[in-house]
Amino acid sequence: MNILYIGAGFVGSCGAAVAANNGHKTLIYDTDQKRIALLSSGDRDVIESCLAEPGLGDLLIRNKERVKFTSDYNEVENFLSDGDAVFICVPTPEMGETGESDLKYFYDALENISQALIKRNSKRQEKYALIINKSTLPIDMADRTKLLLEKAGVKNFGVVSNPEFLVMGKAIHDSIKPDRIVVGAWNEKDFAIMRRVYLMFYNSPSVKYIEVSPPEAAAGKLLANYYLFNKLANCFDVMGRTCEAFAGLKFENLREILASDSRIGNWGFFDSLSAGGSCLVKDSRSLMRQLQSKNKTTALINETYLANKRQLDNFMNRAEAEAGFDWQQKKVAILGLAFKRDTNDIRDSAAVKIMDLILSKNIKEIIAYDPAAMENFKRSFSSIEKIRYSANEAEAIKDADAVIIATDWPQFREVGALIMQSDKKPIIMDGRRMLRHKYDELQNKGYNIIAVGSPFLKGKNYV
Repeated sequence: MNILYIGAGFVGSCGAAVAANNGHKTLIYDTDQKRIALLSSGDRDVIESCLAEPGLGDLLIRNKERVKFTSDYNEVENFLSDGDAVFICVPTPEMGETGESDLKYFYDALENISQALIKRNSKRQEKYALIINKSTLPIDMADRTKLLLEKAGVKNFGVVSNPEFLVMGKAIHDSIKPDRIVVGAWNEKDFAIMRRVYLMFYNSPSVKYIEVSPPEAAAGKLLANYYLFNKLANCFDVMGRTCEAFAGLKFENLREILASDSRIGNWGFFDSLSAGGSCLVKDSRSLMRQLQSKNKTTALINETYLANKRQLDNFMNRAEAEAGFDWQQKKVAILGLAFKRDTNDIRDSAAVKIMDLILSKNIKEIIAYDPAAMENFKRSFSSIEKIRYSANEAEAIKDADAVIIATDWPQFREVGALIMQSDKKPIIMDGRRMLRHKYDELQNKGYNIIAVGSPFLKGKNYV
């Protein structure tokens, strides 16, 4: 099949790479010429410096005859003459804190696709084209997409909803070995085309292939992300807070008790600073906004959102309230800038929010380090003179008065030993419980520790 992908983010690029690996011919279009150049480089390290998705570079290089990136829309128009399917994979961020999805990129993509589809087959539009909404969109968007295409004069086409359920940092793995594929269509013709797209998964015993209506597919994505978001917020705001309130409770022991119950399951017991990234918060807020438009109660969704927000505020406030720490004119090391390990994505990352909070407290300097996300972070904070970027975690903590662990990179488990080699005694703020194996030793050597899921750990003989 000939498959076009609009948007070269992690969804479009990973989807196209796996489709090419499955034998399809793919073209990926994006307006970002720098990104297109990096992804077209043929160099694995260059590719994965652009999108930190393990395995993406190898797949693109291995399937270079069947995958092409472009920022030239003429190539898109030519491709569509024999194109079978078009995946729209553009971002749909939240507009402020309104819950409303910003559909500007989607509408722009749809308008351009409409004009290209009208021109196909010398304007005869003989080739049937299937438009696939891969972006996370409002529940009724498939119908709206169809109406917009018809209004533009497009003929001989179908529209389906095919939401992605990928985990950033594991997108290639999850695309090659998905647990489920959800396809929402109105007719058998479109279902049949999607079965060809996902031929290797359709009859696979390890993949749940689910065929539903377009609004059911779109709603399923929003609801899935809300349930995940709610489980994380429950862990932060109830279980984590309980462990912080009572001495003698170890978060990991309570996690084992709860996770051993099959009705509860074992996912989501990560005491952290917040749920970040591009999906969980945004999609939950979008669901809330759409329910409100139908005059439905959304108190539980909103409380989940508020619980997530107050988690980081609570953590940062503990430094002053429990440890008596004064931020003024202090050097602060932030370890971890991505919203989680194995990605360079800083959207909704704890580090971004921490940066805003401590810059308001007249700190002297911020020393930042992340093994993958520093370039993205530099672009977002290029105007802040108080930020210095380090080559590694040892350099970052060397002269720090406070060390904040904000991302769960495995290498940060060794930070406790590095801190004990320093002449200074910084306050340790562990937002990921990465140093839990060192808490007793650090406390005995006089270090004050604020950790999510633990009461204040005052250093012995702290001066």
